[in-house]
Amino acid sequence: MLTKLRRLLVIVWVISRYRLDEFIPLTHLPLPVRILFLLAPWHVFPTPKLSRGERIRLALETLGPIYIKFGQILSTRRDLLPDDIADELKHLQNNVSPFPGDIAKSIIEKALNKSTNQLFASFDITPLASASIAQVHSATLPNGKEVVVKVIRPNIENTIQQDIVLMLVFATLLEKYWADGKRLHPIQIVKDYQKTIYDELDLQREAANASQLRRNFLDSDLIYIPEIEWDLTTKNVLVMERIYGIPVANIEALKAAEIDLKRLAERGVEIFFTQVFRDSFFHADMHPGNIFVSDKHTHNPQYIAIDFGIVGTLTQEDQNYLARNLLAFFNRDYKLVAELHVSSGWVPEGTRVDEFESAIRTVCEPIFEKPLKDISFGQFLLRLFQTARRFNMEVQPQLILLQKTLLNIEGLGRQLYPDLDLWNTAQPYLEKWMKQRVAPPGIWKNVKQHLPEWLEQSPEIPKLLFDAMSQVKNLDTYTQQRELRILKLQNDIKQQQSPSKDYIIGGLLMMAGLFAAQPESSTWLSNILSEQLNWQVITPILFGSYFIFRHK
Repeated sequence: MLTKLRRLLVIVWVISRYRLDEFIPLTHLPLPVRILFLLAPWHVFPTPKLSRGERIRLALETLGPIYIKFGQILSTRRDLLPDDIADELKHLQNNVSPFPGDIAKSIIEKALNKSTNQLFASFDITPLASASIAQVHSATLPNGKEVVVKVIRPNIENTIQQDIVLMLVFATLLEKYWADGKRLHPIQIVKDYQKTIYDELDLQREAANASQLRRNFLDSDLIYIPEIEWDLTTKNVLVMERIYGIPVANIEALKAAEIDLKRLAERGVEIFFTQVFRDSFFHADMHPGNIFVSDKHTHNPQYIAIDFGIVGTLTQEDQNYLARNLLAFFNRDYKLVAELHVSSGWVPEGTRVDEFESAIRTVCEPIFEKPLKDISFGQFLLRLFQTARRFNMEVQPQLILLQKTLLNIEGLGRQLYPDLDLWNTAQPYLEKWMKQRVAPPGIWKNVKQHLPEWLEQSPEIPKLLFDAMSQVKNLDTYTQQRELRILKLQNDIKQQQSPSKDYIIGGLLMMAGLFAAQPESSTWLSNILSEQLNWQVITPILFGSYFIFRHK
């Protein structure tokens, strides 16, 4: 409890220092809370001469690794954040203070039940890099192979638990008292962050992701994935092959190595679409810090990837709808885009297609008026998701990861080659993929994939057919019985309605007769009709009596 209180005081101090209270909507808070905020000590601090995005970024950096990671993840939610804040949060750096190398050694030895001298021929106690969740050391195996050792920070899980609790408290207050709170779903954002960061704490999961990606690109010259040393990998320690390459953000070094930057940018796009549409499994954290370039193939450059804590997957349905959506955009078929969103379940079933189509056209047409090389694919998807949210589109986690990855890839590609035309690079690939899906080889591949399942179910087919025929027979009998019941019900209703109708007619006629019997009425009627009063009275009464008493 004392630790949580101490942490809360630190958070309040950081809020005061960067005057984050100015971003809190006081008018929507209850009066006691509003008074508390007005009397809070942060008013003695001057307002920093910085943008709101910079103030939030610096506050997160001051609060430490967990909040830095939260800000990094939050920067990907451009469907929720204003652009200026998202752009600033994107600059959050993972270069946090390392923890002592001796502690890293003790964690490794405890996890693997051996001393580092037994495990490695050499181990560098000085870390290569330090991030919010873990830090990395270089080492050499007894067989001479160079490796890196990734170690989870000590006691990080307890710190995360404490911070998550406080984040949920703040998120609950925002959702309850802020006008836009329900729309932004702060509680759900924190819970998504909780799941993501706990996944990253499990280095065995990261190792499994790396192995899957390595297998997918084992014979490819597009990208290289380091090999995992499974015998030396646990939940909090990961050992993998050490790689050497030029950081992809170091443009000067790439030029000095005579790397074909245009080809490098195009290959980045190819890697992305290969992962998404061929493998349905993609590296979802491809920011410049995790990407290197091999200097061995200058004219056909190869990427090298690290850090596989976050990956994304797509179902066949997601793949199909995504490809069809993108191709429809290429062709400016906004009606098809709207229909695909409804049929895929991305927006509610009752959404009016014409209204959704109009909203999409409003977003897209100004974009398409630019030259294709100036159009941001990622920003385009972002605007689309923002539009779809107005139509109550549910947040699709796989699409959020996809959007984040595409923004990273596009930003990286434009940094390498400013004239990169992502649209023309992507369209042929998508068209080829769609043709492969419906071509005989694609159909045969799908048959082969499902054939074992079909063969396994084949002994049950006769029974299933018999059951189906029985159900059809029973359905026919049920249908006939239902039709008979409906006919009987209709006759009953008709019989019940008939006397009622006659009673009404009879009653009206008798009332007409009685009305005519009145002196004023008879005078009025005699002026209109030249008939005797007695017939005017007697005739409707007689007819009325007939209609009433014929059912007695």
